[in-house]
Amino acid sequence: MGRDLTALFDPKSVAVVGASNDPAKYGHAVASQALRDPGRRPVHLVNRRGGTVLGRAAATSLAEIGDPVDLVVISVPGPGFEAAVDDALACGARAIVGITAGFAETGPAGLARQRAIADRVRAAGAVLVGPNCLGIADNTTQLYLASDSFAHGDIALLSQSGNLALELQLRCAPHGLGFSRFVSLGNQADVTLVDLVEDCARHEPTRAIAVYAEDFGDGRAFARAAAAAGKPVVLLTAGRGTASARSAQSHTGALTTSSDVVAAACRDAGVELVSTPREMTVVLAALNSGPRTNGRRTAVFTDGGGHGAIAADATEDAGLEVPELREAAQEKLRTVLWEQSAVGNPVDLAGMGEQNPGSYADTVGELLATDEVDAVLMTGYFGGYAASENGLGGGGSALAEGELRAARAIVTHRRATPKPLVVHSMYPRSTSCQVLADAGIPVFSCTEDAARALAAMTLREAAGPPGVAPLPPAAAPLADAGYHGVRKLLSAAGVPFPSAREITDEAGLLAAAEEFDGPYVLKALHVLHKSDAGGVALRLADRDALLAAYRDMHARLGAPSYSVEAMADLTDGIELIVGVNRDPQFGPVAMVGLGGVLTEALHDVAFSLAPVPAGRAGTLLSSLRTAALLRGVRGRPAVDVAAAAAVIERITAVAAAHPEIAELEVNPLLVRPEGVLALDARAVLA
Repeated sequence: MGRDLTALFDPKSVAVVGASNDPAKYGHAVASQALRDPGRRPVHLVNRRGGTVLGRAAATSLAEIGDPVDLVVISVPGPGFEAAVDDALACGARAIVGITAGFAETGPAGLARQRAIADRVRAAGAVLVGPNCLGIADNTTQLYLASDSFAHGDIALLSQSGNLALELQLRCAPHGLGFSRFVSLGNQADVTLVDLVEDCARHEPTRAIAVYAEDFGDGRAFARAAAAAGKPVVLLTAGRGTASARSAQSHTGALTTSSDVVAAACRDAGVELVSTPREMTVVLAALNSGPRTNGRRTAVFTDGGGHGAIAADATEDAGLEVPELREAAQEKLRTVLWEQSAVGNPVDLAGMGEQNPGSYADTVGELLATDEVDAVLMTGYFGGYAASENGLGGGGSALAEGELRAARAIVTHRRATPKPLVVHSMYPRSTSCQVLADAGIPVFSCTEDAARALAAMTLREAAGPPGVAPLPPAAAPLADAGYHGVRKLLSAAGVPFPSAREITDEAGLLAAAEEFDGPYVLKALHVLHKSDAGGVALRLADRDALLAAYRDMHARLGAPSYSVEAMADLTDGIELIVGVNRDPQFGPVAMVGLGGVLTEALHDVAFSLAPVPAGRAGTLLSSLRTAALLRGVRGRPAVDVAAAAAVIERITAVAAAHPEIAELEVNPLLVRPEGVLALDARAVLA
């Protein structure tokens, strides 16, 4: 069930320690908000000087109140924070919100103080949000303990930045979006992002969870919580670049995570990952609009060729498709449009809207009705006829009245055929567009926002529902991290390798040649980047060629040992790389991509949290830019992707079961028309 945060979001009573009459102090802002609804619960103000604060008598200490206090907000100078926490626990507080800064974000000494405080709070059976946070609010329980008020709605906003939270509120307002809860995460000394996601998932008035996070803490637990939430989770994060990561470190002491890893976790968990507050607002507006679709086929409908072309590009850039409509659908469109209208997709009124505003609704109706598309994006001038600033007479003109009727008809069509429909308008605040927005049809002022919204309304193609595979039980630690030790570990898990033998001299080399037939491969072991160093010899036809290669290689490299292996048949094979690195926040993370010696140059890879089930491994392979090679091109046969996916599952399961392995890599993994073969492997211990 997760942690009980009832005292945090619906306390019986509240006290603000550090309440002040000085508008420059945060204790003034929080106290002002706390008093917005004093009838809901007792609100006590505490100021060490006593007197009157905001027109109310202030206690000099929590003890002076005389009654237990359920939730205490602490906004005092840093040196007094520990004493204030102890006072709060002594008066029976079950929840504390720490506004005070100067802890983990300042360095090791501050982190030690923070940990000691969190230990005391947990030992008392209480919970702590922060420190270094900007408060909380719950509109569903009339709890207002942040510096600003938040419009009522059904989005829970969990943010490590107060300013970004305020910007999101400003951006959400034009879309009619509001908030059920707001929590400033701060340093997450006790209550974590995971705790809050789990609690908001159980909170019935919350429909979606919006997160700005710089530090995930236990990233894998966050992904699991998001996947299990049963409601949309939208994530904005920082640290994609060096400067951003540096800023996050100084802001909250956050350890940021590679953007590839975060993207992989979001994809696995079904989280909508966004890169700006504007994009977050677009996605939230889209998810608030109702119907979603599994299909990517999109009809672009416009009243101007330029808008149609730009919207088509934006739609495809968002990962959707703009297919040409077949003749049957085009013929139906011709019955409602005039001769010069384009009906192929994009569909263009070509000026008909000025003659008959009802053509907007007629066309939308036909596009929603056809089974050739899954969603519709309308772009261009719609809304301009009813806009007072357009110079056409404003709301009183016949065109404006016709456009309003068309807007109402569009709403009717969408209700009759509930497919995703988004609108880009040059006049998004017009009366006609407001009719659409009021009916739950998202309206945007930018074409790319409309396209991104449609993408958010399109369910991802995935192997099964979103989820994060559990980590397997830890296996016995790997004793031999050498090449043959790693081969043995993977072979035991069902990863196929060619025959091989480790040798240290010519006698061992000749004995290995007797064990299996050529051609042979010779590898120098314990040599980094052995291909670059000339430590790999391929296609050695017989014993004589093998011996000559050994003598040459040993003279150059002097490696302590070598591996003699059977040469694999590379005909019609594709070389992949499968690697697993252990991220400090998300645990084992798998990378799958085009392999061999060109891995780093091509960088055609995809990521997922490990272990990777075979179904998801197949999806990763199909997402590669070079996926066409796997399906067969220019006369080459398709390779055995199912076998590759099964082996990826085994490799990543091994890595996930061995926490002592920091890196595990198979490169190349040869995928052939029938079956796979691992040709090289390595491990790096933590």
